[in-house]
Amino acid sequence: MREVIRQKIVDGVRASVPSLTPRDIRVPQVSGKAFAVVGMRRTGKTTFLWQVLGEKLRQGVPREALLFFSFEDERLIGMRANDLQLVLEEYYLLFPDRRGREKVVFFLDEIQVVPGWETFIRRILDTEHVEVFLSGSSARLLSREVVTSMRGRAMEVRVMPFSFREYLRHQGNEPQQPPELLTTADRSLLQNRLLAYLLEGGFPEAQGISAQDRYQLLQSYVDVVLLRDVIERYDVSHPVALRWMVRYLLSNAAGFFSVNKMHNDLRSQGFALGKETVYAYLGYLEDAFLLQSVFVAASSERQRMVNPRKVYPVDASLIPLFDRTGRANLGHALETCVFWELQRRGAEVHYVRTAGNYEVDFLARYWDGREELVQVCANLADEQTAQREFRALMEASRGHPSATPVLITLYPALYPPPEGITVRMALDWFLQSR
Repeated sequence: MREVIRQKIVDGVRASVPSLTPRDIRVPQVSGKAFAVVGMRRTGKTTFLWQVLGEKLRQGVPREALLFFSFEDERLIGMRANDLQLVLEEYYLLFPDRRGREKVVFFLDEIQVVPGWETFIRRILDTEHVEVFLSGSSARLLSREVVTSMRGRAMEVRVMPFSFREYLRHQGNEPQQPPELLTTADRSLLQNRLLAYLLEGGFPEAQGISAQDRYQLLQSYVDVVLLRDVIERYDVSHPVALRWMVRYLLSNAAGFFSVNKMHNDLRSQGFALGKETVYAYLGYLEDAFLLQSVFVAASSERQRMVNPRKVYPVDASLIPLFDRTGRANLGHALETCVFWELQRRGAEVHYVRTAGNYEVDFLARYWDGREELVQVCANLADEQTAQREFRALMEASRGHPSATPVLITLYPALYPPPEGITVRMALDWFLQSR
């Protein structure tokens, strides 16, 4: 095994950085931590490790100080936690001058195949001059549980499917100027690409393939997540009920979800599950990054818990996959993409229910204290629709006076908004600087 590890280290400090689409993902600038790159399967976590390695290289870090080591190797089957010391020993045998003098960055991919790896990582963070990035495809390393298991020594770096800007970058269509300087021809092209993005989504492997192949690929993603990251990991006792629940949630993307109603619906289908089990299943699906639920903005925890949640799939491409009509719903897809863009921008997100029973899709609170009320409506061509959306924002603004009200739409508004409300074209909003 030592010889295999030595050769992998030689390869790992000499391999060229592969061609990739740069991701707009921020790594926290905190010393003494391991960075756990997490996210749903097939979102590009290993590729992101290579991106970080390339960035370190451009910053002047010597190539031999950047070790990419993958544990997904049949020659390492049976490796145990104490064998990980061999990686450290062999590296410093090859580069003895670096020990204790220069920082070394380890990119450890698929390390979860080695039981007890967490103790090794914690130890080298305490005793060696190293920086560590971790990623992998197991349920354990996919989830936020890894951050907990590291006892405060790890920070999460989340990789999502492509944002709209990353989607354009991947295709070679990313604009180099701000939205307000785009020509009419450029806007037309990018609007067409936005409509395609709402349908095709941002999974890297799903780009540029036929609709039939994309649906088959995405279905395989969902199947693997359910089997490996939920059913097997948590020893789910009612897998059929779980799959029914997933179909229900993903077919109602951007819709409301009540645990009580779900519990009753499951019982009517013949599944004898308690409410606690429904809560647990929802938590499992969120921990596997398949979907995310959003609570109502409320002053008390009880109000948050008794009100329905809204549920968003990890990517808009899953919506037509589970829609009963088999068609894309532009409104739901746009709302889903806006939600995830708010997440990328670091917002804490809730929805708002006003005293007059109007709903505003998002109350976004940012780390610097800014707040936004964000309403999403694909098309404001109908006057009644436009006035309803404006009224919802106006009423929500009275309850959240410090929040800036914004309405995001795919097409130009035909009716002027009330004073204080800004209407933004979705194209401009997605492309604005973060």
